Amino acid sequence: MGDWKNQLYFGDNLGILRAGHIPPESIDLIYLDPPFNSNATYNVLYRDKGGAPSASQIVAFDDTWKWGEESESEYRRLVEEGTPELASLLQALRQFLGQGDMMAYITMMAPRLVELRRVLKPTGSIWLHCDPTASHYLKLLMDAVFGPAQFRNEISWRRTPFSGSSKARAMQFPRSHDSLLFYSRGVGWTWNQPVKPYSEDYRARFRFDDNDGRGPYRKSLLATYSQETFDRLKEDGRLVAPVHPGAKWSYKQYLSESSGTTQIDDIWTDINAINPVAKERRGYPTQKPEALLERIIRASSNEGDIVLDPFCGCGTAVIAAERLERKWIGIDVAYMAISLIKKRLDDSFGLKRREYVEEGTPKTAEDAIALAESGPHGRYQFQWCVIDRLSAQPVNDRRKGADRGVDGLISFFDDTSGVAKRILIQVKSGAVHRDAIATLKGDMKTHHATLGVLVTAQPPTKPMEQDAISEGFYASKVFGSKPVRSIQIITAADLFAGKTVEYYKLDSATFKKAPLAKTKQEEDRLL
Repeated sequence: MGDWKNQLYFGDNLGILRAGHIPPESIDLIYLDPPFNSNATYNVLYRDKGGAPSASQIVAFDDTWKWGEESESEYRRLVEEGTPELASLLQALRQFLGQGDMMAYITMMAPRLVELRRVLKPTGSIWLHCDPTASHYLKLLMDAVFGPAQFRNEISWRRTPFSGSSKARAMQFPRSHDSLLFYSRGVGWTWNQPVKPYSEDYRARFRFDDNDGRGPYRKSLLATYSQETFDRLKEDGRLVAPVHPGAKWSYKQYLSESSGTTQIDDIWTDINAINPVAKERRGYPTQKPEALLERIIRASSNEGDIVLDPFCGCGTAVIAAERLERKWIGIDVAYMAISLIKKRLDDSFGLKRREYVEEGTPKTAEDAIALAESGPHGRYQFQWCVIDRLSAQPVNDRRKGADRGVDGLISFFDDTSGVAKRILIQVKSGAVHRDAIATLKGDMKTHHATLGVLVTAQPPTKPMEQDAISEGFYASKVFGSKPVRSIQIITAADLFAGKTVEYYKLDSATFKKAPLAKTKQEEDRLL
């Protein structure tokens, strides 16, 4: 792949696309699964192990998908500067929908699709993943941006047999499918027909066997044929005489002479959603199975092609592209997603992972503090930045309010007892006071933590430093001659200067590991 390095961007995909970071007509395949949940919120939600939304991990799309000043401004820009087709569609939809959430969603998706078309190669394809709530509006939008003639398929993916609540079943059919809108940029798009092995039901049709070494066969009607074909089949012992007078002849169709596969159509029922205990599950309720992304990537790209996911979330498209030896670009507006993708790449591929560049994430303390102050979700983005740099395990503590509670944990072994010890991490994005140390001490006791770390955007006060020092030192049985501070304070400036948590370990058990990925050759299978 030459000098190419895969790219992971932290930021709003619209800003990144408009800034020209991705050259025009450079992308072979785009897959996007934009956040949209008509029953709750337009946010990407991170959930704790019990399935409850974590208040600290609701990120970034609260304002984007609701009508307001930004929606109005973007709408006017698109009508004034967009193509006649797009301008006409948006005006018609606004008359029909008004200025509600759905119109805001369409208005904010439109410029993103325009930019995505710009970076897509003439031979490229785009797959938009959505649910039936918005699929019909998005199809109109795709028609306006890409052209109705570039529509290839609407795939219905049955996620899993429905098992929802009685409320969801009331007075309507249960909903159990998503839609995938598949468009090409031009008339000559990359296409590798997906196939799957014959089903057991189909193989059962080959129920005859003459025990002549040619294997099982089925009888197929010989509808039209030449005398030459008839004679050849007869000589080969493949003719089956009609049972009734006047009926047509049949011939023996052997299973061994068939391809063993059948083409996959636009109804996908063979890939289930990720079950709650699957090894690949990463905590995103919108996470899609890797098998689904592998099928799309195989169908619409070749090895060495570039795959772009502008809403990459927990990184399933990135993981699938890496496994299938495609180049990739991932973009997400949540630092949580960037952190998770990096861990997932390391856990899944280890030393086999190709190099990638990380763009948009804070590189200095000033960057990190600016992130903390960037808006209502800034403090959570700062929190994730800190947890990521410390290689800690994020914690979803539902008791936390405005920047309170347990933000991260590090588990470590510093002796041979087999019992892991804990380092509790709390992150403060604003001003800090003396009571922060007392709070940390209390939480350390509650969570049975051996060490505590307070990470602050602003310098701590002298009383805070004194209280932390007064907590003393911890010395392990193995590393007893090298004690460390029981409570440590790290500022943003310290963190970006290379300072980290001081502790000694024999081994580390910090992050839940994903299963190590097999090579493409090991996993190359027909989908």
